Amino acid sequence: MSEDSQRSVVVERTATGHYVATNVRGGTIGFGTASDDGRDTEFTPVELLLAAIGGCTAADVDVATSRHAEPDAFSVSVSGDKISDELGNRMTGLEVTFRVTFPDGEGADRARAILPRAVTTSHDRLCTVSRTIETGTPVTVVVENI
Repeated sequence: MSEDSQRSVVVERTATGHYVATNVRGGTIGFGTASDDGRDTEFTPVELLLAAIGGCTAADVDVATSRHAEPDAFSVSVSGDKISDELGNRMTGLEVTFRVTFPDGEGADRARAILPRAVTTSHDRLCTVSRTIETGTPVTVVVENI
């Protein structure tokens, strides 16, 4: 494994049910568990997973299409069902929907034409997040003695 293949974040508790993730470049994102009263606006870990899927594939598709034309609108929605069964808590029925429009023009026509292929290529080969989920990579859990 090459030295630059390692990716990591550190998650620290800031309060009961509230956390902040920090990457090696110093970027942070807060998240937490949803409150029963529905007043918390922070992302939950499941919502972060959905955002990671959407963000990963959006970045791939954006690079491929925006070199031909700047989109008028570009959004990706990701949804699924959170279930609990004999396998435990998990997400099923994950669906990624692209809504992309381009202005009139030759470059925009090219961007529109390659959009379906860019989405497929991201899904089938490029998006590390969805590829990891679909291939079923094991997760190892370690408790360090402190």
